[in-house]
Amino acid sequence: FFFVCPMYCTEKYIKPAAVLRRPAPSPWANIAVFGTILTVALLSTALFDGIIGRLSASALWNPAGLELPTATTTAALGIVPRPVILQPATPAHQPSKVQQAAATGAGFAAAMMVAPAVAAQGPATVAPLATVSDAWVDPSLVTTFLTILTLLTTAGLFYKVSTEADDAEVLAAVSRKGKEEEKKISERNKQTNIGSKSANQLLGIKGATDEEVPLWKIRLQLTKPVTWVPLIWGVACGAAASGNFSWTNPTDIVKAATAMFMSGPLLTGYTQTINDWEDREIDAINEPYRPIPSGKITGPQVIAQIWGLLLLGIAVAAGLDQWAGHWGDGRSGIFLGDVQIGPITANALFGGFVAYIYSAEPLKLKKFGWIGNYALGASYIALPWWCGQSLFGDLNPEVMVLSVLYSLAGLGIAIVNDFKSIEGDRALGLVSLPVQFGVNKAKYICAGTIDATQLAVATYLAYIGETNYAIALFLLVAPQMFFQATTFLPNPLENDVKYQAAAQPFLVFGILCTALAMGHHQQLLV
Repeated sequence: FFFVCPMYCTEKYIKPAAVLRRPAPSPWANIAVFGTILTVALLSTALFDGIIGRLSASALWNPAGLELPTATTTAALGIVPRPVILQPATPAHQPSKVQQAAATGAGFAAAMMVAPAVAAQGPATVAPLATVSDAWVDPSLVTTFLTILTLLTTAGLFYKVSTEADDAEVLAAVSRKGKEEEKKISERNKQTNIGSKSANQLLGIKGATDEEVPLWKIRLQLTKPVTWVPLIWGVACGAAASGNFSWTNPTDIVKAATAMFMSGPLLTGYTQTINDWEDREIDAINEPYRPIPSGKITGPQVIAQIWGLLLLGIAVAAGLDQWAGHWGDGRSGIFLGDVQIGPITANALFGGFVAYIYSAEPLKLKKFGWIGNYALGASYIALPWWCGQSLFGDLNPEVMVLSVLYSLAGLGIAIVNDFKSIEGDRALGLVSLPVQFGVNKAKYICAGTIDATQLAVATYLAYIGETNYAIALFLLVAPQMFFQATTFLPNPLENDVKYQAAAQPFLVFGILCTALAMGHHQQLLV
């Protein structure tokens, strides 16, 4: 966290070194340091007290009336699937004044965020944290810590965006980077068949060979297999979040593999193919060796591939709905009058529609820069998650909100790709975030979006009692902040690829951590 203080609260990373002799901290730095000292002290107290309490009494530290989710305690607490009603703490577990203050602060902070619904039944007292928990650390203090960190990050983001502007040196660097990218494109177009590019050909990576290859390889290249991975991962996260998936159950494995095939090769392949078809005129300039502008595959063949992948994907989605028992159950999916559309089928139809309006006129969302990036990020993170969740369980509002938040983090990652092509985007009329706001504002929007959304998710996990997962998620966010402070923010024009390679794995595992937390939470509520 001490890396995030200078990252958001000083001008170290936005002034040329020759001009800035000593970083001038803003008022936010003092607030951040004070908040860090306070919350780390509270968290340390909670950790020590929780471990001692578990070792000595075989029970959790209990500032808010939380108990271990055993059969005895759950019956005594009167737990219902949702919400959970907790009894007041017993006299032997009365919270200290520090714990009461932390729990009160956490309850106030959570009230400003999306909190789970709580309904009081009879004279029972509703605890500030309305759930059971088997965490080793008091959820209220972890919630307080993460809430303060999220608010500081968000406040720092707004402060930097409201005060930053591109100076002459930054504008010169943008122009220089644009010329370098133009030169790279020109050289790549001249030397596409130098060296071994067969793997790039099959994976759909830029720089593929222009040699003659079989038609099936051309079709595979159009689907860009390298882009299937996030969708496959998203399905796995959704299955984990359902709380009902088992790696030892062959039926579950086959179901998940079928959903991954639908999301990856079929629907992502459809998305990439239609995108290449709509961009064929631009590719004729930037990448003339690609399959469509080079004439290696004809227009009718491309159109047939687009429709074939889309229809087959929707058919597989309908089959998965049948397998999961959604059709005719009277409650799953979308209802148009008396007509029911299964949740996985509806998901596939919506994803196909988003892919079309992202790539094709008249909307062509990709022209609108960050709006298109968010549509793409949501399609790559939220939709496959919803598919996996619907296949093995019920899609609930909490999971939908969390996956949408992670789509915002995906938007931040997508923005990183826009810094190297500012000049080209401006020439083509594409309203990317760096074009719209400038480099210095955009880099803080990018980093702040990635950090604040993940910290908000971690705060929610702590609030519902999944403290262990919340701490794990925070530990996955911290390295991303470190790489932002040391690579991306100092020079986003040169270090974009380096930052993505270093930080993106932590984001991906953070998505899985969140999914496992929700799956674990569902099991506690059963």
